[in-house]
Amino acid sequence: MSKFKKKQAKTKQSVPTSAMPDVVFMLLIFFMVTTVLREVELQVQIDYATAENIEKIEQKRRVSYVYIGPERLGGGRYGDTKVQIDDALVEEIGAIRNIMYDKLLEQPRLIVSLRVDSDSEFGIITDVQQELRHASTLQINYSTRREI
Repeated sequence: MSKFKKKQAKTKQSVPTSAMPDVVFMLLIFFMVTTVLREVELQVQIDYATAENIEKIEQKRRVSYVYIGPERLGGGRYGDTKVQIDDALVEEIGAIRNIMYDKLLEQPRLIVSLRVDSDSEFGIITDVQQELRHASTLQINYSTRREI
């Protein structure tokens, strides 16, 4: 037999969990209040064309929107047709190639959705399509309204 006996500790070694639900709900409320759902602020006017046969894109995370329409000048006035990507107007059509190529590198299965005003000039739409082609963003979608 052994001469030495191991003494047992008389204290409990458990963590008190009575305040745990309070902490969880406080964290939940904090993240709900501080999270911002990002919306794009349109700087161009979009009046979608109508279509009969349309499909809905299921994976919207892979979609990048390009807006084409007359620039909103304020006071109900509109200017020339402009191109907007994210929150910024594109001043030079050639810049679309670099912007979309960088997005394609970040998201290899990128789908470009063109949201075009029904009264936009077709020449600008063609120029945007050419720049998207040069950027190798070949999956293009046109956003429309369902015809009733």
